[in-house]
Amino acid sequence: MTSVRGRGPQPVLPGETAVDAAVRAVREAGGRATVALRCVVAALVDAEGHLSAEEIVAVVAGEYPDISESTVYRTLERLEELDLAYHVHLGHGPSQWHLAGWRSHQHLICRRCGGVIEVAPGLFEPLAQELETRYGFRSDVGHFAVSGTCALCAAAGESGARAGE
Repeated sequence: MTSVRGRGPQPVLPGETAVDAAVRAVREAGGRATVALRCVVAALVDAEGHLSAEEIVAVVAGEYPDISESTVYRTLERLEELDLAYHVHLGHGPSQWHLAGWRSHQHLICRRCGGVIEVAPGLFEPLAQELETRYGFRSDVGHFAVSGTCALCAAAGESGARAGE
């Protein structure tokens, strides 16, 4: 397959699902519309929250046990090469995967309780623009979560307790 960066999220055409749109984008880039591709994209679309690669492997294996773990990982890599999916690092655990443009958001993670807050993706745009203007640096601000202390933990901070305890 040819690597085509910058494709990004594809518009969903009338009568098409988000899975169909992603598969169409892969085919337009010279890739094949495989069962594994459809399963991985469907797992990302159907996810209630963030999914690690291991969780995606489990979802795919639940429906199609013949699809290997390495195939799922290669499919995720291909989707990322095409900017159709991306992974983000939320703290010290495994990377979490998202379908690009699908319920798009950035992440804040509390160092005390581990809570994840999803915020609008444009919130960090001024920072990205300033980094490019000042340093010529094109950042990928969505690749990592911003860590800090959530409001509940900050309020509980003086007692030394974690929020919810």
